[in-house]
Amino acid sequence: MSEREAYECKDNRVLLQDTMQSSGENQDPAAWLREMDIVSYDFPYAASLIVESFREWRSLAGPAFAKSWNWGVLNFEGKYIDHTNFIGHSEQSWKVQWEAAAAFALESKELYTAHQEADGHQMSFLVLPIFSRGKREIFALLGCAMPQDQYEQGGLHTAEAMAAHYETCFYRRFEHVFVSDLAGVHLHAERESNRRSLLFQIVQRMHDNIDVNAVLNEVIDSISAMYPGARLELFMSQDHRSTHPQVKPLPLCWANDDVCAKAFKDGRVALYAGRDDSHSVEIGLPLGGKQGVYGVFHMVMDKPSFPEVDLRFLTMVADTAGTAFENAKLYERSNQLIRELRMSNELTQRLNQSLRLGEIFQYAFEELLDMFDADYCCILHMNEEKGGLEAIACNYHPLLGEIIEKSAGLGGKVYATGEALILSDYQNSAGTYSRLMDATGSNSIIATPLSVGGEVRGAIMLTHRDPHFFSYDSYRLLQAMAGHIGLAVGNARLHAEVRRLANRDTLTGLYARHYLDEVIKDKQVTDFCGSLIVVDIDQFKMVNDTYGHQQGDKILKQVSEIVKSSIRQGDIAARWGGEELAVYLPQLGVQQAVFVAERIRNRVMGETKPRVTVSCGIAEWSWTDEKVSVESLFYRADMALYDAKNNGRNLVVIDNKKAEVGAKNPWV
Repeated sequence: MSEREAYECKDNRVLLQDTMQSSGENQDPAAWLREMDIVSYDFPYAASLIVESFREWRSLAGPAFAKSWNWGVLNFEGKYIDHTNFIGHSEQSWKVQWEAAAAFALESKELYTAHQEADGHQMSFLVLPIFSRGKREIFALLGCAMPQDQYEQGGLHTAEAMAAHYETCFYRRFEHVFVSDLAGVHLHAERESNRRSLLFQIVQRMHDNIDVNAVLNEVIDSISAMYPGARLELFMSQDHRSTHPQVKPLPLCWANDDVCAKAFKDGRVALYAGRDDSHSVEIGLPLGGKQGVYGVFHMVMDKPSFPEVDLRFLTMVADTAGTAFENAKLYERSNQLIRELRMSNELTQRLNQSLRLGEIFQYAFEELLDMFDADYCCILHMNEEKGGLEAIACNYHPLLGEIIEKSAGLGGKVYATGEALILSDYQNSAGTYSRLMDATGSNSIIATPLSVGGEVRGAIMLTHRDPHFFSYDSYRLLQAMAGHIGLAVGNARLHAEVRRLANRDTLTGLYARHYLDEVIKDKQVTDFCGSLIVVDIDQFKMVNDTYGHQQGDKILKQVSEIVKSSIRQGDIAARWGGEELAVYLPQLGVQQAVFVAERIRNRVMGETKPRVTVSCGIAEWSWTDEKVSVESLFYRADMALYDAKNNGRNLVVIDNKKAEVGAKNPWV
């Protein structure tokens, strides 16, 4: 029966139920079924049901003498639609006569009977109307041809009885079809209800999760539970990693006819049934939200199982999963932004705790390792004195402190170009070289230039052994963090420069006296001895009066340069005041200091223009002495200098005693 018939029958059933309930006749639950009837609206669609009933009716047992009769069935318009096996007379002949007779029967709504000769025998043929139960409308006609003698012997009554039997068979099948359709509607409604309930449960579970991996696990488990025979995989874009065995990265290359590629590009369900000899069907379900497609489900199942697949339901599940995934991703992203802001704030606070360059690099190194969960971190900083990039902080210890050429390796490339770098599969990348990557077996790297005051001063590199470990968000975050680090380095450098300027004499370039005082105090805590030389230019006032103050400043600079070049790297030379200079020699005794002072005196006498001389006073301290203050040390050296001035100048004196010129120098 057609869908229209089912709906018509359903309407009849409702009307009958209402009638029975209103009259109180509701004791027999199947009574309404016996009142079901075919109506004129159903006649055009009832041909197949009439034929099926006719064939079933003829297969049933009947009177033996009636088995030789020819039977046919006609529709409500009197058109011939089926027959039994003809005996004797041709089918076409009976068809023509039955259709002609059916016209009379339809008009009169009564049985039509005629007698004629056929194949040399006297035959009687009849057309019997089949009426509906309620309005007594003709919805079919039975044609019958029998020998005339059997007709006269009661064949008419037999035919009428058989027609009544056919009507019973028709209504039995009619009721069966209706009940089957009704059961189908019920099963469909039940299936829809179960599907909605299942979908609601899936949606609820997915939206209860704000974790991206939990959403993916839920949808994979749900689809796998609904179709246990299907092979299911989820291909996700590169910015999402998952430990689930069925979640894989999106392939970089796909064939043009690949079902997953089509679903991912179009954002719609894609189906590929394969060739006729193929035993499987492929389905591509896009996992997408409002902002785009994030991945695609790939289902492979056997063809016999495919008719059971509800693509519309799968589409709803995939769409719901895409929305839940997007919401979880947005929640994750918001948390990530909060985390990045927190880490940025913590990094900035920690960097600002110190203005020492070494400490800043160490803080940044520790924070970056923890922030990006990297295996290795290396911070390169330009060392002008050594002419290359120095690995100033690195947890690959053989590289720590090494000097790298400005354009060598990935770090040199970042420094030279001033551009950030991200590489996801170093081992399979041709034309790239990095000592850090090779030595540590790393596959992923993100690197960014370290800019200080708008000038590239180094590079920051983070690596990991796993390929595709760092995402674009990590790449972007590192650049932001490099800005904070660069600012802290700039502040430290500026502070160091301010301190250097504050601790230096602007004319001579030597340290200031207060700085020398601090150094001597610190050295007296850690060293076992030290010597102080006070150097004074003889008759400097006469030089200024003779040559002018500008020339006097030049002579002071000349003497300062001689002093700086005559001492060790660890010695401290300072301007004590006016034309007086001071040199502190850590861990040198007074006899060694004498030869240093003599070297200065001789060089000043031979190298200055115009020629000047200097007098030197020396004092020492050692751990065996009573505590010697910086002030007393300076006082003793100053008294020795006073003795040198009073004894003819151009002398070196130790604590009011004239040094022996030309004695062997144990320090040289």
